[in-house]
Amino acid sequence: MTTEVDAATSARTTSLGRLVLASASPARLRTLRAAGLDPAVVVSGVDEGEVVTRYGVSAAEDVVLVLARAKAEDVAAHLPDDHLVLGCDSMLELDGEVHGKPGDADEARRRWRRMRGRSGVLHTGHWLIDTARGGGSVGAVAATTVHFADLSDVEIDAYVATREPLAVAGAFTVDGLGSAFVTRIDGDHHNVVGVSMPLVRQLAAELGVAWPALWATTPTNDTANG
Repeated sequence: MTTEVDAATSARTTSLGRLVLASASPARLRTLRAAGLDPAVVVSGVDEGEVVTRYGVSAAEDVVLVLARAKAEDVAAHLPDDHLVLGCDSMLELDGEVHGKPGDADEARRRWRRMRGRSGVLHTGHWLIDTARGGGSVGAVAATTVHFADLSDVEIDAYVATREPLAVAGAFTVDGLGSAFVTRIDGDHHNVVGVSMPLVRQLAAELGVAWPALWATTPTNDTANG
């Protein structure tokens, strides 16, 4: 996987059009903006169940990758040239089963009663399409192990009542109310939020796009050590 580009490639990519995020996830958008990017958001009309059935996939890493690709391709097909389109999809793997967003509050409660005190793997598929220069298309999956606190039934009921877990893959967040219920993460923290920034950079490099060329503003560090 190429991760560096030469000066000529960097110069060519300075005229690149705007990054487009093919996802309605506010957490992904916040993460990209914090890294200096300012993507437009265009939500795909992909039927996730139909895509999974069409490809006949069941393993978590395969499911998230085909869904990320389908979302990116759907949005890219309706855009003019000179855009980079990023599609993402996340799923939690627990006991060999793949879990997306809970269908309702009862499902969220049942899932948390299985998750508490245990660990699962959060898989996020990423697919990046360059609609210019021949329409390059690349993808990969990032996986992060998440360790969950041993919640009481009262805590589970209270968390589900907030409705936060109903809106996210795996029924938990690490950047919201659910952050207190995650005791440790092995791997890329941002991947659990929904988009792995190092992986997106690597995919962009594969397409010949220098990462600084994507910055809308120069990233700054608002915190200081000490």
